[in-house]
Amino acid sequence: MKNLFLAGSITVCFLFSARLAAQAPQWQQAVRYRMDVSLDPSTHRVKGTQQLTYINHSPDTLDKVFFHLFWNAFRPGSEMDVRSRTIADPSPRIADRILHLSEADQGFQRVETLTQEGEKLEFHEQGTILEVKLRQPVLPGDSTVFDMAFEAQVPVQIRRSGRDNKEGIAYSMTQWFPKLCEYDADGWHAWPYIAREFHGVWGDFDVTIHLDSAYMIGGTGYLQNPGEIGHGYEKKGETVTRPSDGKLAWHFIAPKVHDFAWIADTDLIHDRRQVPNGPELHFIYQKGDYEQTWRDMEPFAVSTFQLLNELIGAYPYKQYSILQGGDGGMEYAMCTLLTGNRGFESLVGVMVHETAHSWFQHVLATHEGLYAWMDEGFTSWAEDVVMNEFTTVKLKNPHYASYLSYLDLVQSGLEEPSSTHSDHFNTNDAYTTSAYSKGDICLHQLSYIIGNEAFKEGIHRYYSEWKFRHPTPTDFKRVMEKSSGLELDWYFLNWIQSTRTINYAISSVQASGNTSTLTLGNLGGMPMPLDVRVTFKDGSQQVFYIPLDLMRGEKGPDLYPTVEVLPDWAWVNPSYQVSVPRPLSDIQQIELDPSYRMADIDRTNNVYPKPAKKDPVIGSYGGVER
Repeated sequence: MKNLFLAGSITVCFLFSARLAAQAPQWQQAVRYRMDVSLDPSTHRVKGTQQLTYINHSPDTLDKVFFHLFWNAFRPGSEMDVRSRTIADPSPRIADRILHLSEADQGFQRVETLTQEGEKLEFHEQGTILEVKLRQPVLPGDSTVFDMAFEAQVPVQIRRSGRDNKEGIAYSMTQWFPKLCEYDADGWHAWPYIAREFHGVWGDFDVTIHLDSAYMIGGTGYLQNPGEIGHGYEKKGETVTRPSDGKLAWHFIAPKVHDFAWIADTDLIHDRRQVPNGPELHFIYQKGDYEQTWRDMEPFAVSTFQLLNELIGAYPYKQYSILQGGDGGMEYAMCTLLTGNRGFESLVGVMVHETAHSWFQHVLATHEGLYAWMDEGFTSWAEDVVMNEFTTVKLKNPHYASYLSYLDLVQSGLEEPSSTHSDHFNTNDAYTTSAYSKGDICLHQLSYIIGNEAFKEGIHRYYSEWKFRHPTPTDFKRVMEKSSGLELDWYFLNWIQSTRTINYAISSVQASGNTSTLTLGNLGGMPMPLDVRVTFKDGSQQVFYIPLDLMRGEKGPDLYPTVEVLPDWAWVNPSYQVSVPRPLSDIQQIELDPSYRMADIDRTNNVYPKPAKKDPVIGSYGGVER
């Protein structure tokens, strides 16, 4: 089996490399991990070996490499500890907990030996990063093999990883092995672990985990020996033949992923469901009071995959596992860890969000540290769409909560550009809103700018063209420009790289015989195209569309069957006039952006006659029943 895997991996990597070569000038590194590890529950220690084959597809000669040692963050005085105690609004999940860990409850990852092609290497540990000086530089197009022995201590669960979480799950094994840092066109990404997000090199994993047979494991990859394991993995009618020594060797293979995670416990239930024309889903959760809640959630997980396949594109793996563990909800390759002692709606919501990450973080896989808005934000957008399908009361704008969160941040004065590195925001609130809410709005607002049809095409095209390629903001922008035929650099420069706000207003409405003249004003710093809907007292409507000159074109089919396209609004002009060929006495209402997709910070001046400030539609930002 191992030889077959190696041959298959070489074939996959060769084909993958050939495909990437055809997509020049972009290149990506590749790895193959072969790990054999043992977990001792009596000491909470992991001992293991790792053979890593590293393929250098870059045009550069590499004379050093870096590894992540994530669990070193769970020691007093670590950068995660210091940052959590000094940031203005620390996460209550961390706060000062690391500072007070006993030696037995701390975490660490320690590389004991490391060789390159059989020769010992010098290496230096600095916090959560291991710097390795190579004996043999890795030339462009060449590969090299590292052999490593390592030991780790599983920390008490504080953030994502760890043992004995608040719900009693024994082991949440995430960020648990020395993991090679990414090297790309921007160089090495040897960022210390501060508690945010992760990035990795695409590769193939062959992992064997030795553990007492009382424990069940669930996680990344396809189990290769279900007949030796049991625990619900065996095929229907298959006889389970376990070793007599009380130990099980769980052998997993995971092709083309950039991470590997798992959980283990002695008191778990294992259910399986098949997504039509999709993956087999594994649900592994704790016995107890919430068993029925998990079972009730399972059909919604099946529907989630069906909806996301339609919304974004087909999920490429044949399996996905939803696991109880961790400290909330966190996505990993081919699986997610959720805290599971929740009410039904909460469990479905966190399941949908973390499952949607599988498309954006584990198939497209943008750099979460640099572009969290492309992962957390796009995932939040997909979550909102799916959850709106699950509810009986459909929302006009299912993303309205993100709009309200964004408005709160603007009013607080703490907003920072979404292009800020995730670890470097001044506050956790600013990071959360910039990544989740502004990223969510980025997509929904983009559908307003380019039109719904071009937007839907663009999302599918983005996923199809950029899966397994670590796309950047420029890559996403160019796909949307090609799908819409519009120039969009102005949008991302303003929305992502600045804190400029949108504030359009109906400045005045004047009558002139059988014509009414609307004067519109741009009171904010960010330019936008405008939809203007005029509703007449006889019930008829007229929609005007004002393109923005920077777009160099007009949006395609959108929500309104007929619109009157007006001349471009030059972004430097503070005002614009619209002539309505009806007397003012015929007009019942005028509204800017009636679809509520534009993140205007003051919607009270978007409507004529001006509504009361406590108008429920204005306040809910479109969160109303259709």
